Amino acid sequence: MMTQDFGMNPEESLAPTGRLDSLTASNRHVLVIGGAGYIGSILVPKLLDRGCQVRVLDKLIYNNGSSIADLSEDINFSFIRGDFGDLAVLDKALEDITDVVLLAALVGDPICKKYPEMARNTNLIYPIQLFERMKESSVHRFVFTSTCSNYGLRDDDTPADEQSALNPQSLYAETKVAFEKHILSSLPGINFCPTILRLSTAYGISKRMRFDLSISEFTRDLALGKDLLVYDENTWRPYCHISDISEAILKVLEARPKEVFGQVFNVGSDDGNYTKKMLVELITKYIPDAVVNYKKGGFDPRNYRVSFDKIHRVLEFGTEFTAEDSVKGLIKAIRGNLFPDMEERRNFYGNYVINE
Repeated sequence: MMTQDFGMNPEESLAPTGRLDSLTASNRHVLVIGGAGYIGSILVPKLLDRGCQVRVLDKLIYNNGSSIADLSEDINFSFIRGDFGDLAVLDKALEDITDVVLLAALVGDPICKKYPEMARNTNLIYPIQLFERMKESSVHRFVFTSTCSNYGLRDDDTPADEQSALNPQSLYAETKVAFEKHILSSLPGINFCPTILRLSTAYGISKRMRFDLSISEFTRDLALGKDLLVYDENTWRPYCHISDISEAILKVLEARPKEVFGQVFNVGSDDGNYTKKMLVELITKYIPDAVVNYKKGGFDPRNYRVSFDKIHRVLEFGTEFTAEDSVKGLIKAIRGNLFPDMEERRNFYGNYVINE
């Protein structure tokens, strides 16, 4: 197992220097890399509502531009289509930017297995290039969205906190851990404020909806009357609504630099820890005739509960949405035929195949 020993205690706040003065929303220009995705299409409107200028840089690898198209009428919104691994594109995107939120990644084990070289580039090599580029830019804050999957496989059900051992079980988590290490080992002497957020597994309805995540996948199949096969039903995972994840990012951007400089926060809530069987039982409360079968020995060995005490204590962050409320809404949307093109546009609704 990997421990998070990067030469510093993540609970210690290093003395901020240089560009770490506080900013008001009206003079903030936020670059959201990957802002047309599942979380980004929720986060970006929230930033605009806060009075920020927002620029999105996104390659649109899932043909998902429609998720933010309506924002083009907002004078405070701009969009660049391109790869943040292209330094010319990145330099253009960073012009006059005060804050950077990095959402872009190949997210999940299946897509990373299918495109391992792209996964390493997108999840590690390009983020390192970005991090080094920001040292010479006008950036004040940097928020990196990592993952609770970094905890991987734990020996018991004790909730993992930010200093618990990291035990990545996939290329996806390995690249996230490696970039976390780069950030934390680079802290001495940098003149902007980086923060790492380890996100719970996301759920919730988005303009770039994903049906390849546990809660939405289980709910979709059962709402459509399909039999559901669930592997390793007693394995734990934390879950958090995409709106609450977006609010956590806003909390970091709005916090005093000394509270978030070089810090790692798990994002979610203690009552958002579920086993797969608990999720199924939650869904079948509203679909009582559902057919569910359980089987041991799935390909995904992860099993971890997570503690969210730190983000609640330091940033006074609390979640608003519950998995149960989201499930009820998603059943209503699916049975109301609000996703009539789920099969025809399968790749829009999940991270399956890259559209080059």
